[in-house]
Amino acid sequence: MNLRLIAIGAGVLIILSLPLAGAMAGPDFAGQDDGKGGGLLSTLGLSDPYRPKGKPSPAARPAQPGPPVQPRTDARCGPEVSSQHGVEAQTCVLVGEGSTWGRSYYRNTSGRALDAVLTMMGPAGRTVQIRCVVGPGDEPGLCETPRDDSAGGPEGYSAVAEFAVPDDEGALLLRSGSNSPAPGDG
Repeated sequence: MNLRLIAIGAGVLIILSLPLAGAMAGPDFAGQDDGKGGGLLSTLGLSDPYRPKGKPSPAARPAQPGPPVQPRTDARCGPEVSSQHGVEAQTCVLVGEGSTWGRSYYRNTSGRALDAVLTMMGPAGRTVQIRCVVGPGDEPGLCETPRDDSAGGPEGYSAVAEFAVPDDEGALLLRSGSNSPAPGDG
């Protein structure tokens, strides 16, 4: 019985390898036209798209498009803080492409959903505030204000995130700021 299964398996492997062996037997592995449809690379659709069939590859070819260049973003962040209630956060002011916005990174292991209020304060009394629902779990998340046109340098901005229980009492569990002193700095 086992010998029969081995023979059937070997036969299937031989049948499946025939197309690959035929493609490799072609004289051209670089995808040049040999009158039979090309070599292995051409058969697999990997031939050089910049080379005309039957001609050598040119020394210079157009640059391959790569991933888009990400614009530079500068961040000024306060320290990572945590509470005895299972909430960790770090709040930052971000600046990039003429815009400024606030972002708070968090992790909520308290076992219950929380409310977060992220407030971004800027020059001349400019303030933006956003409320985020912070689900329970060990996965990190973020709360972010909309981006606004920058008015002055990043030092004129600050952000504060407050994490609280979403009930009538609204017990504050953690406050995190972009320019808070590190613990122990006074």
